Amino acid sequence: MEQQNLSQLNTLLGMLEQGQFVEGMEAFFAPDVTIQEVGQAPKTGRDLTIEVEKELLEGVSEFIQYSAHSIGAGGDKTFYEATMEFKTTDGQHVVQNQAVVTTWKDGKIVDERYYHGNV
Repeated sequence: MEQQNLSQLNTLLGMLEQGQFVEGMEAFFAPDVTIQEVGQAPKTGRDLTIEVEKELLEGVSEFIQYSAHSIGAGGDKTFYEATMEFKTTDGQHVVQNQAVVTTWKDGKIVDERYYHGNV
């Protein structure tokens, strides 16, 4: 199970590195996925989470990078650290570090938690 989850995660990370956030969610999120940013209420459902992501991406004027490192797996979970860098439509240059913990079931993400901070 761990190897399959790592393989799926690596495919997803390849998509994220290309800026394909919505496509990655469409491919890997289970219909009843729950995602949660630290300190915020969870969001449930692939359609809702994709809609929220699209709204967030409307505020991005330039995608610079998404790079993952410190990747690992244990049981039904994968985890990694990542750096995301982009410019917003209001001119801000954002560099954000995050840790992501993902729970997998049948090759799909059923739960994902994001822990992040800006540099």
